[in-house]
Amino acid sequence: MTIPEDVRILTINPGSTSTKFAVFSGTDPIFIKTIRHSAEDLEPFEKITDQFQFRKELILNQLKESDIELDRIRAVVGRGGLLKPIESGVYTVNEAMLRDLRNSPLGEHASNLGGLIAFDIANSLPDAQAFIANPVVVDELDDIARLSGHPLLPRVSIFHALNQKAVARQHAKSIMRKYEEMNLIVVHLGGGITVGAHKKGRVVDVNQGLDGDGPFSPERTGSLPVGALAKLCFSGKYTLKEVGRMIKGEGGLVAYLGTNSAYEVEQRVQAGDKQAELVYNAMAYQVAKEIGAMATVLYFQVDGILITGGIAHDKYFVNQIIERVHRIAPVHVYPGEDELKALAMNGLRVINGETIPKIYR
Repeated sequence: MTIPEDVRILTINPGSTSTKFAVFSGTDPIFIKTIRHSAEDLEPFEKITDQFQFRKELILNQLKESDIELDRIRAVVGRGGLLKPIESGVYTVNEAMLRDLRNSPLGEHASNLGGLIAFDIANSLPDAQAFIANPVVVDELDDIARLSGHPLLPRVSIFHALNQKAVARQHAKSIMRKYEEMNLIVVHLGGGITVGAHKKGRVVDVNQGLDGDGPFSPERTGSLPVGALAKLCFSGKYTLKEVGRMIKGEGGLVAYLGTNSAYEVEQRVQAGDKQAELVYNAMAYQVAKEIGAMATVLYFQVDGILITGGIAHDKYFVNQIIERVHRIAPVHVYPGEDELKALAMNGLRVINGETIPKIYR
């Protein structure tokens, strides 16, 4: 089945300081917009969910000003937020999901607005449904991967599920294979870094890249020496909030080099900055180590290693990884992250009958 030419898909990806949205015909974008939000814009809102009406009206106004025919939209696909752990796939936005997006069990995040806005806009259109796809809380871990070393501290699955799954499916299609029949290691290189072991369509192990597992990244510490961390926490020098910022936001490249820009660090390396070179190489080294760990999860039966995300544009950094892991499996690089297109791809799979949307409970 092929999507009719007159059918449109609206995708919405709210970030902490921006709202990105697009209209697609199939997977071809016909309208893309990013609205930046200043601190002054967002200051009146006590909670992130309070921004709902503000951001929704910005989207609708832009679509109307650009003469987008809203009546042709059949699917509104929002970025999924911090919901309960769920298996991968496309989910219909329902009352249970709306409740948890408003009062997230894992905390506040701008992505929670994606499903809320998608639902409201779809309800205002004559023939549209609202969905989310592969939110960061996708959890397909094998039971053995959940054990950390202490029952009070289980390993949890929070990762770049949307982009990792989209790139994996894109790669499988490019070589005329099914994602569900392959073993892949997918690496997302962004503000956070996650490395997932994809076994026959399921991410059976992945580092929790949000606040303290796996490689360090531009803004996050990744795994830390736990004894030293415990002593730091009880030293009396730092509050819980300050330690939290060290781990997420002020860790990684920020902590070592004072910047979260991998591009800036690359330029410093090229200019001969030895400290920048050491830190940047160490980040690549840790990514390679995590790939090696995920290869053991798959018993070294790996069909491919896929590297994606914004930092994948940096050939110097990517080559540091490839030199260490290329003997495991062929390495394929897919630079950048197109989350709006990934959302459209998932909406299209529903419209074309390739997948049945799941029910969130």
